[in-house]
Amino acid sequence: MKDDRFTRRLARAAEQGRIPDLHGVVAVRDGRVILEYYGEGVDFRLNESLGRVRFTPETPHDVRSVTKSVVGLLYGIALADGRVPEPHEPLLRHFPEYPDLAGDPRRAALTVGHALTMTLGFEWNENVPYTSAANSEIAMELAPDRFRYILERPIVAEPGTRWSYCGGASALVARLIEKGTGSALADYARARLFEPLGIGRFEWATGDDGTALAASGLRLAPRDLLAVARLVLDGGGGIVPASWLAAALRPHVPISEGRHYGYQWYIGDTWVGAFGNGGQRIYVAPALNLAVAVTAGQYDLPDQPTATVVIDEVILAGIGRRP
Repeated sequence: MKDDRFTRRLARAAEQGRIPDLHGVVAVRDGRVILEYYGEGVDFRLNESLGRVRFTPETPHDVRSVTKSVVGLLYGIALADGRVPEPHEPLLRHFPEYPDLAGDPRRAALTVGHALTMTLGFEWNENVPYTSAANSEIAMELAPDRFRYILERPIVAEPGTRWSYCGGASALVARLIEKGTGSALADYARARLFEPLGIGRFEWATGDDGTALAASGLRLAPRDLLAVARLVLDGGGGIVPASWLAAALRPHVPISEGRHYGYQWYIGDTWVGAFGNGGQRIYVAPALNLAVAVTAGQYDLPDQPTATVVIDEVILAGIGRRP
């Protein structure tokens, strides 16, 4: 840990039992590391128990749904390469293998942007544990054809009007990248995002069909997760086009008071971020020149406060800013 102010605040929060299952946090402000901490605890690789792990700066960690936001960055790179459709283009035009679905006028009106913003209007439920086939993401993984499973979901809301959390949307975005680039998602990520960022090691889990889990399958070490956060803080760093970040990090659809969704990223009043089950977090506050990465082990718990406490009560309060 790098700064006594933040070290003391973190220790106090730990003593009070307010940051259970914290596995790691790295925070940078004005280009300087202000806090770096690694703990110990029970961890998982998706639903596979890894037992008790002592974490280090190099220990890979599930980032769960932060994966979605990385996919959003990859889409911007592929778009600049001319490999994927613009957000306004019809979605099913790029899935010609499902002509029966394209024959439905409501589905034919779906756009790539509806997938990017999770406003497809599909019936989709991820409010049950990720160990249950009642969870739509798990049902997608169990389906003979994951993309047909997504695209044939009943439409229960007018597309483009309401945000509804949907890992299937991220899977469609990733499939467009693979179709357009001719590369597996992990290979494209390695060549166009991770290696340029200096990230030499990552893991990307695949389903039984060999398809990369675009909604939740990425594993990164905390410092590498921070590298992604700093990329966003730096306006793309010449890796992700600044024009794409401007579009992706603009509020496209409201989620709740003070929170919106962009292109696979969450948008607050003063921050942008990525969230993953268990307390995985990227938090970027441009006005503070602040980037934070958090990993934690609160998987599938109804309340997962650790990352919020670390960011709000340790880092932002330590800076002297209210969340």
